[in-house]
Amino acid sequence: MIKAVKGTRDILPPASAVWNTVEEITRRVFALYNYQEIRTPIFEETGLFARSVGEDTDIVSKEMYTFEDRDGSSLTLRPEATASVVRAYIEHRLDQIPGVQKLYYIGPMFRRERPQKGRYRQFYQIGAEAIGSDSPSVDAEVIEMVVHLLAEVGIHGAELLINSVGTRASRARYNEELRRRLADVAPKLCADCQRRAQTNPLRVLDCKVPEDQPIIETLPSILDFLDEADRTHFMRVREFLDDRGIAYQVKPRLVRGLDYYARTTFEITHGALGAQNSILGGGRYDGLAESLGSKVAAPGIGFSIGEDRLVMTVEQQQSAAAAASRLDVYLAPMGEAALKHGAVLAGELRRAGVSVEVGTDSKLKRMLELANKIGARYALIIGDNELVTMTYGLKDMAGGEQATVTRQELLQRLGRESLDRLSREKTNQ
Repeated sequence: MIKAVKGTRDILPPASAVWNTVEEITRRVFALYNYQEIRTPIFEETGLFARSVGEDTDIVSKEMYTFEDRDGSSLTLRPEATASVVRAYIEHRLDQIPGVQKLYYIGPMFRRERPQKGRYRQFYQIGAEAIGSDSPSVDAEVIEMVVHLLAEVGIHGAELLINSVGTRASRARYNEELRRRLADVAPKLCADCQRRAQTNPLRVLDCKVPEDQPIIETLPSILDFLDEADRTHFMRVREFLDDRGIAYQVKPRLVRGLDYYARTTFEITHGALGAQNSILGGGRYDGLAESLGSKVAAPGIGFSIGEDRLVMTVEQQQSAAAAASRLDVYLAPMGEAALKHGAVLAGELRRAGVSVEVGTDSKLKRMLELANKIGARYALIIGDNELVTMTYGLKDMAGGEQATVTRQELLQRLGRESLDRLSREKTNQ
């Protein structure tokens, strides 16, 4: 038997309904902040990620799914989306459109990591990018949007962590001091950190090995090496967050894992996820567009949410049954004539916003049992008598009551209930 590849999975009902609900909410929140959707290819030239993410990152050096195309070119399944969005921004000259370009994406990414709880080799991300401004107010608005989004999907108790990694000049001074301080302690760190201490000392701060943390905590803070412009920018970001009443914790060792980050970085964690507790991360990437060949400066800031972990958190905070939409009507036709009539009636109900499943078993008892098992709110019974009188038996599956209704009464009643339910769901969301 062929099974799903290790590190991948099938998302089945009713879990898929939770995914749909989360994505519907995120699209609605993005619209409130004037973000529009962008869809980029799932594979790109390998050089795009090597240049943007960084040759020394674990993603590029260990985790990318890279293959040679028939023409000899090297292609890679996208491990993240920011580089692809910026590539599209440059290629299609979006800098010519007035204002900040606000773009969001939802889709699969690929990294050959060790599978663990909430982490897969094909995983899904929801993310957004605001390109064309270096204003700290944009940083704060992006963070505000993230906080708003999490609240809308029902996640409470998350913690916002922020930091500044400065611009290239500030990081150069900090890296020099880090390299000096790491010279004595690097042999006590994990093999990856020993390598990073030589190639890119800043990445040592991103280490997740528990045994390394006491040593890393003794290293100097990057905030002490920011120049005046970087300090002012970070101060303004915090002021804008304070104005919005958004709580945060400054975490000087929050550097994120990719080369393109500059100045503001942030992360949101949640205790329900255990040791690997990050729901999302993001930050500013001024200079990324220029490194990818843009002749026009295109400062930007964005974030990505691991949708797998986001959905897992939502499921832990509310039952999947509550998030999933229920079937409104199981239509139980008895006989061929009733089935033909019911198929047409089902179309009318669906156009009125009512979800319908049409039964094909001629035995009423079995159809009612199935309607109960799949959670239908009503069973609509159509037999020869109903066809003659043009009335139907509408059975409430929860209470057991059955009423006789005309076609018009049926459409009015179920259509009204459907609208009321949608209104309640939007209010609750």
